[in-house]
Amino acid sequence: MLRLTEVKLPLAHAEGEIKAAILKRLGIADDELINHVIFKRGVDARKSHAILFTYTLDVAVRDEAAILTRFKNDPHVTVAPDTNYHFVAHAPQNLSSRPIIIGMGPAGLFAGLLLAQMGFRPLILERGKEVRERTKDTFGLWRQGVLNPESNVQFGEGGAGTFSDGKLYSQIKDPKHYGRKVLDEFVKAGAPEEILYVSHPHIGTFRLVGMVEKMRETIQSLGGEMRFESRVDDIAITDGKVTAVVLASGERIATNHLVLAVGHSARDTFEMIHKRGIYIEAKPFSIGLRIEHPQSLIDAARYGKNAGNPLLGAADYKLVYHTSNGRSVYSFCMCPGGTVVAATSEPGRVVTNGMSQYSRNERNANSGIVVGITPEDYPGDALTGVEFQRRWESRAYELGGSNYQAPGQLVGDFLAGKPSTRFGAVQPSYTPGVHLCDLSTALPDYAIAAIREALPAFAKQIKGFDLADAVLTGVETRTSSPIRIKRNDDDLQSVNTRGLYPTGEGAGYAGGILSAAVDGIKVAEAVALSMIGR
Repeated sequence: MLRLTEVKLPLAHAEGEIKAAILKRLGIADDELINHVIFKRGVDARKSHAILFTYTLDVAVRDEAAILTRFKNDPHVTVAPDTNYHFVAHAPQNLSSRPIIIGMGPAGLFAGLLLAQMGFRPLILERGKEVRERTKDTFGLWRQGVLNPESNVQFGEGGAGTFSDGKLYSQIKDPKHYGRKVLDEFVKAGAPEEILYVSHPHIGTFRLVGMVEKMRETIQSLGGEMRFESRVDDIAITDGKVTAVVLASGERIATNHLVLAVGHSARDTFEMIHKRGIYIEAKPFSIGLRIEHPQSLIDAARYGKNAGNPLLGAADYKLVYHTSNGRSVYSFCMCPGGTVVAATSEPGRVVTNGMSQYSRNERNANSGIVVGITPEDYPGDALTGVEFQRRWESRAYELGGSNYQAPGQLVGDFLAGKPSTRFGAVQPSYTPGVHLCDLSTALPDYAIAAIREALPAFAKQIKGFDLADAVLTGVETRTSSPIRIKRNDDDLQSVNTRGLYPTGEGAGYAGGILSAAVDGIKVAEAVALSMIGR
């Protein structure tokens, strides 16, 4: 197969125009083209009056060698890479032990799936509930203000990504095409096939729920096992090696291969592993606020006269600005046509996040507007970042009225430094509700100053971004894990605890569904190779 990149066609092109563009690009006749598939389709909206689809195409032709010779100096005509997944190992028939995985978010789910597909019969321990029951508990906070600390947006089957936009793209380097394996498995589990080729694929919460269930069934059919409401409270370590896990019930389960895929909010687990002497270190993360605009405003700014075109759907954006106080402010987890959601996992704290359904047809667009911070901003030990997050989440709870409502402020008032008293044209989507106030004390002074400077700057890129009636809600603190559970580069085991494989967002090695799933695959391979003695 040949790979053709940067094939550009008008927004409203006919299906046959793709074939015509291939024939023209390669200078071949119709009978020389065997077939073609779309590997990737992006949108070039740099000129809103002339938006283009940009294709990457995999093409089979009759005389591939001759064409490659003719285009040897053209970087847009190359040999298509092999993106099929190839297993690195298979479990022996006399397998005497099984690997244990703690956590069933994207990293744990894919580590479990890959180990099951290789025959290693993993045991997955998840502190939360099955995804359907977990959904009910999550709605309990959103609709009634009742939090279940063990079953919520952060904890339960599917992980934090289940209640999100379901974004399936990442900027990670992926030379072995693990991301393609992730997308293929999602399609098998019920995701639309378009996620295999659109440049910014997403699924949405309701579809993710059913997909997670199907993936669980696949793992079980291959000999894997899941235990829900099974929190791991301790890890037994002897002579620097993992020997067992201890559940909250007191049950002890022996293992020599333990995958730690607990997510970025498992603070009690972070404390436990720190006490056990497992090496962790503080790492940078970001904090900020959620902002909501009318989706129509974002569509018009990005797509001009093409706003509302069903081929384009709801527009998104990605923004970054470097402020005069040395901080970087950027948009995070942008959710077109979505909602702002309550994402706390601890009583007496408020955390915001964003999510969209597959249709992305809600009236508001939202994203985090966050400020990068480093361990220098919260000096102390490896867990000081957790306490830093908790401080501002507790402050948000107080500002919101101590009932899980989020504190909010109109952008115009925020920029003017005065409290908001009533909503304008933009009605916030966060439930249980938004309590208007003054957000100037919701974050550190340097973060407030940085966001105030960034919003007008963003308006130069997205017209109307500093709309006076746009709504800010606080606080966004769970952008990524505040710690890294450091591991070796070669075998992916903890630097000081053999048999422990940290993975995913909670370990500090991923930042989203796709990158966490890819990291879970890498760790599954490392575990499999270790278990067969390689």
